[in-house]
Amino acid sequence: MRMPRVQVYLPEDLYDELKQRGLPASELLQVAVRAEVERQNALTETEQYLDELESEIGEPSARATAQAEAVARRIRTRASRQAS
Repeated sequence: MRMPRVQVYLPEDLYDELKQRGLPASELLQVAVRAEVERQNALTETEQYLDELESEIGEPSARATAQAEAVARRIRTRASRQAS
């Protein structure tokens, strides 16, 4: 498989850490870029799904939107506490 080269610039402190730890920069970058592409694809697919859903059943009511926002806040709060 052909592997094109890409030049990447890192802040000096990050470069020093990479070298000090002997980390494989190319492999790490491939994993990080693939993860970001997958994340963006998932966001795009989610937006498309929500658009299709809205066209099928209509826009959510103000009450339904408020309930969904409350649930999302609780999830973020819980996740934030667990990360701490």
